[in-house]
Amino acid sequence: MSLLVVGLSHRSAPVSILERAALSADAQVKLLQDTLAAEPAAEGAVLATCNRIELYADVDKFHAGVAELSTLLAQHSGVGLEELTPYLYVHYEDRAVHHLFSVACGLDSMVVGEGQILGQIKDALALGQELHTAGRLLNDLFQQALRVGKRAHSETGIDRAGQSLVTFGLEQLAEGPDVETWAKGKKALVIGAGSMSSLAAATLARNGVSEIVVANRTTARAERLVQILTEPGGTGVAARAVPMVAVGDELTRADVVVSCTGATGLVLTVEAVEAAVGARETPLALLDLAMPRDIDAAAHRVAGVRLVDIESLAEASADAPMAADVDQVRGIVSDEVAAFGAAQRAAHITPTVVALRTMAADVVAGEMARLEGRLPGLDEKQRAEITQTVRRVVDKLLHAPTVRVKQLASEPGGAGYADALRTLFDLDPQTVASVSRADLNDADVKNRGRV
Repeated sequence: MSLLVVGLSHRSAPVSILERAALSADAQVKLLQDTLAAEPAAEGAVLATCNRIELYADVDKFHAGVAELSTLLAQHSGVGLEELTPYLYVHYEDRAVHHLFSVACGLDSMVVGEGQILGQIKDALALGQELHTAGRLLNDLFQQALRVGKRAHSETGIDRAGQSLVTFGLEQLAEGPDVETWAKGKKALVIGAGSMSSLAAATLARNGVSEIVVANRTTARAERLVQILTEPGGTGVAARAVPMVAVGDELTRADVVVSCTGATGLVLTVEAVEAAVGARETPLALLDLAMPRDIDAAAHRVAGVRLVDIESLAEASADAPMAADVDQVRGIVSDEVAAFGAAQRAAHITPTVVALRTMAADVVAGEMARLEGRLPGLDEKQRAEITQTVRRVVDKLLHAPTVRVKQLASEPGGAGYADALRTLFDLDPQTVASVSRADLNDADVKNRGRV
């Protein structure tokens, strides 16, 4: 089986396509279920963010896998396959590992170096574990990606190059890096209470807004976010929760609005924005971080309104400076890809080695049984000594070749050593397969819930 990723992102597709292809939570679940039902795939995981949709799978056939995963993405995104195909990218084996590790480090983000992607990778793994679509390969891959991302942030200055999409968006609204001066004393409305909205609220509070109003479809979630913002030792900002029906009224009071919901339709129409502006004297700043968009793009034409959305952020990020630490992170990614590949290749031969040692143990047991039939007078101590001697001989004969074959298997192109071992010792393929299944079940139990 081999690792394959098919996806699209802000680097390969215009925002209009990304917006239409965005997957709801339910669509992600169905996509994973259908991926496992597809013939070429044995495992599946989906990484869906505001600027990327990627489907990872363990497949047994490359071309059939690409065709099947592309078709599934088209079916569940609602964008026709012919229209979607020009924007899709494909990575296979080590290139797929390199891609995910680069994504985890923020090298492939709209804002280079941003750390929020780690939480999104963690969520993707958690969903795969919950649905049991992530087996040994994808568990290993995504957990290692999280470690690589954390290493990049702790060992380099990539954070100096990176910032969250929220901070970058606020800088665009402020038309400069001095967000604190721009935000000080302003009243903010945050629509949504998910991870991005929570980050937006915390960032606004840190930059000195005087009040934050949180609106969400589920009022309880809005209230939890407000509680976090106002708890002792927190941000100290005044905050309150309101239902979504109150958004129109709050628009007339807010100076800055950040919206990031999972809605499939518009949350703020141009008519609602026009009505709010008509009832106020100060400008209105809108930051739309949702995909698909929450705020009608036509709102930027309303006098007194400044709108920044994913599309304008993508354009602005193209000119953003990159830190020198990016090269160091790339080095870390390359090293980690090589280490991951070596570990996976070594693990590939383990079931064969285990099956060989099992066969050797069976031979020893059979010969000892035959010896007991020929020498029934052996006492317990003699029998144990002979058994131990035979086992030591077998272990010594197998030690060097099994250690060496593991070393060779960890090198590029080393997968053939497992086949050679099976052929030379005439190992039963069913025995090797049963060891592999046992390893997979053990990994699933061990990794379930570990993210």
